[in-house]
Amino acid sequence: MTAEDITELDKNIIRVLQGDFPLVAEPYKTLAEQAGVSEEVFLERIRDMQATKKIRKMGAVLRHREVGFSANVLVAWEVPAARLDEIAQNMAKSPSVTHCYDRNTAPDWPYNLYTMVHGHSREECEQVVKQLGEANGVSKHVMLYSKHEWKKTAMKYFCE
Repeated sequence: MTAEDITELDKNIIRVLQGDFPLVAEPYKTLAEQAGVSEEVFLERIRDMQATKKIRKMGAVLRHREVGFSANVLVAWEVPAARLDEIAQNMAKSPSVTHCYDRNTAPDWPYNLYTMVHGHSREECEQVVKQLGEANGVSKHVMLYSKHEWKKTAMKYFCE
């Protein structure tokens, strides 16, 4: 796929999708109006761009501090390799976990599963981590608390 494969209409729709999602009854209608097309055309183009892999995913960026989650911790877990998928799926189901992914280990770093846990306090985060560990039979982990949030932005395309 080259840049020429993306039409000007598609670029305009992508630009609109990169902004704030309108909190209204018909958000795609509002976005379509911003793009200068009907809602039907807007949704059709999104489906086509997904089908042709021009758009791989669409998702929300939660600014967790703005909604009251003032504590967050990256937890690195040492999980048996044979149970990695099972445990990761279990942990990812927790409403307090926003990210869950596996990583390679190193000789001095045995942790292979990472979860990002958000809470209203450190105590709440620690309770969630304790529950996750107990529910999955995993005890070895390290908790890396965020001290400062440096960046909370998404990539922007076709904004030249």
